[in-house]
Amino acid sequence: MNNSKEFLAIVSAELKENTPNWDNLLKLILKHFQCVTGTLHFLDKASLLQLQSQVGIPEFLIPKLSTIPIGKGMAGIAAERRKPVEMCNLQTDDSGVARPSAKDTKVEGSLAAPLMYSDNLYGTIGIAKPVPYDFTETEMDLLMQIGELISKKLS
Repeated sequence: MNNSKEFLAIVSAELKENTPNWDNLLKLILKHFQCVTGTLHFLDKASLLQLQSQVGIPEFLIPKLSTIPIGKGMAGIAAERRKPVEMCNLQTDDSGVARPSAKDTKVEGSLAAPLMYSDNLYGTIGIAKPVPYDFTETEMDLLMQIGELISKKLS
């Protein structure tokens, strides 16, 4: 299923539920992007990113990524910049963008994108592969479109 329009229609259908199953939605997104790990954070009233759903994150790391301040780690920086943050290999990153504990996920190619709608931030979505990988502009755009659909549901 490489067709982006088809996939966006599937995401839209999932979001039509009164209370979407965020875990199922995240699993669908990971499958589409051929990723093994993912997170979905929603922005709370204190402007902190709160973990809503995750797939493939080691249990001992959950407390470290349950609440993320804007500007910290890949998700926090994607939220701060309001644009995707991509890393070809999280394991060899020395830019300071990823938190040191992020390496404990054992993932390499990583992408975090803000959930945006009408210039408002609603959270972030993160996906990752177990191998080095450069996400394409097309893939980043698709993740941003998915984020917009999620944000519309949250607005």
